[in-house]
Amino acid sequence: MADYNPMELMICVAARNLEDGATVVVGTGAPCAAAMLAQKTHSPNLCIMFEAGGIAPILPSMPISVGDSRTFHRAILASSMPDVMETCQRGMVDYTFLGGAQIDMYGNINSTMIGDDHAKPKVRFPGSGGANDLASLCWRTMMMTPQDAKRFTDKINFITSPGYLQGGNTRYEAGLPKGTGPYRIITNMAIMGFDEETKWMKVLNVNPGYSRKDIQDNCGFELKWADKLVDTDPPHADELRILREEVDPHRYIIGR
Repeated sequence: MADYNPMELMICVAARNLEDGATVVVGTGAPCAAAMLAQKTHSPNLCIMFEAGGIAPILPSMPISVGDSRTFHRAILASSMPDVMETCQRGMVDYTFLGGAQIDMYGNINSTMIGDDHAKPKVRFPGSGGANDLASLCWRTMMMTPQDAKRFTDKINFITSPGYLQGGNTRYEAGLPKGTGPYRIITNMAIMGFDEETKWMKVLNVNPGYSRKDIQDNCGFELKWADKLVDTDPPHADELRILREEVDPHRYIIGR
């Protein structure tokens, strides 16, 4: 039996994607845990940024919001939201993490509403915040989410944060910076990227305990598959120890 849960797996996998010296804008929760884990393991020079203005802090513990005073702890700069967004606009931010209620095959994310009528939706979500700006301007967008066919759908009800829009070059034809866009979708079952030409979601790694059938059955559209699928390396003992003892000792995130 695995000695880790799905949230711990997703955080460890996400952390491995953050190389030393990179810049990443994170929110609270699992993305923050992944950035903290990366900083405490293989990426000591990772520059973590928060939407409210904290730039390159050394996080003493898990903040509860992007404006938490801990996001400025031993930071290079206590800045502001306009400064952080301008830094993204200038092409100086490598990664961002986003979440949402729905995602489609081109990586477009809905965090606004469920339903056909914007004025009277079935469900209203918090909306964009800074997510649209981050998805539009950061070089690589990642998402961590449990996988099911309702969340991974072939038709999202609202594009809050742009992915590759209708695929191909449509993102760049719409005026968004060339070379930006969705990079990795990390779920409890798999790790997905995107086909270079069509920009359609493609499975790269299969997580321990799951099969191709599990992954496809829990997706609302037909997935593409890498020519050589890789088995995801499960969390290492040192990653789990740091995650549990230093990053999230109160299990605010990994206890979900």
